[in-house]
Amino acid sequence: MTHRVYNFGAGPCTLPLSALEEAQAEFLDFAGTGMSILEISHRSAPYVEVYEAAQANMRKLLNVPDNYKIVFMQGGATMQFSMLAMNYLQGGTADYVVAGTWGKKAIAEAKKEGEPRVVFNSAEENFKSMPKQADIDFNPDAAYFHYTSNETIQGVEHRTPYDTGGVPQICDMSSDFMAYPVDVSKYAMIYAGAQKNAAPAGLTIAIISDEQLAKAPDNVHTYLDYRIHAAKDSAYNTPPVFPIYMLSKVTSWMLNEVGDLDAMYVRNKAKADTIYNAIDNSGGFYKGHAVKDNRSIMNITWTMNTPELESKFMAEATKHDLIALKGHRSVGGLRASIYNAMSPEGCNALADFMAEFQRVNG
Repeated sequence: MTHRVYNFGAGPCTLPLSALEEAQAEFLDFAGTGMSILEISHRSAPYVEVYEAAQANMRKLLNVPDNYKIVFMQGGATMQFSMLAMNYLQGGTADYVVAGTWGKKAIAEAKKEGEPRVVFNSAEENFKSMPKQADIDFNPDAAYFHYTSNETIQGVEHRTPYDTGGVPQICDMSSDFMAYPVDVSKYAMIYAGAQKNAAPAGLTIAIISDEQLAKAPDNVHTYLDYRIHAAKDSAYNTPPVFPIYMLSKVTSWMLNEVGDLDAMYVRNKAKADTIYNAIDNSGGFYKGHAVKDNRSIMNITWTMNTPELESKFMAEATKHDLIALKGHRSVGGLRASIYNAMSPEGCNALADFMAEFQRVNG
């Protein structure tokens, strides 16, 4: 088999080996068409079967209610920052949580469409925490309440919906999408870039209630109107066929090899605990960034005493096939992204390396 490393990069994500091998086996001749999945028409029956499988798998995994649409788009979560405001802010006001880089970016785009209000901002503490229910003063007249469930760069996470008092709740779940069970009915809309947990880059997923879909004004530009994508089965224009195909493979892996999102959470929590224990038991050699109550199970962030020591850590880790551990350029330090397909063995290997590196360099 081709040599494989443990990829702790923040995205594109590690994909399940079985899904990659299935794609490899049928890459040149998909479903007897004599063509690659990269070549077939998005109007063809073989693609429609792929699309329907991806939709069905997601509905099963997330228990998506019948009155919600699953929409596939392009442009990443970054485009969603603008698109959701264009559809639902409409010059009014909305409540935003700013608990990291992506919350900051989301509200910056919303300001171009209305008057969003910051209801929580942890910038002064360098984005180490997420708000509790009591920390937020919800505006009952807000068009919606928006938060990012997992801040990839800072490694903070909030895994349960808030009680908004009836205000539509919209969540950017890009970095922890399908990593644990979610009550979709508590949200008006969930969206996520697929390249963290579900598929290659190029696909964005939105799950939207019929009630929320109906709120868009008629002057929204056609491609930026969620109703158009929902009505056209995510094929208003040529969709990202290959990422949707891989989504069907990855969600099948979740169902057939993991079981469900309860089992996925148990798996992910155990992986995260392995690395957090290495940090917590280091006597301060490794320093975790996020407060313990808000630690992400997807993106583990920490620092060491000097940038030089961090550079040495990364260089030696690479020699042990532990790659992409550098923290984001905006915050520095180190980061291990352990998305769904990262194996427990990979996390054990990293924890063992951390202990050995401390023994030699501590």
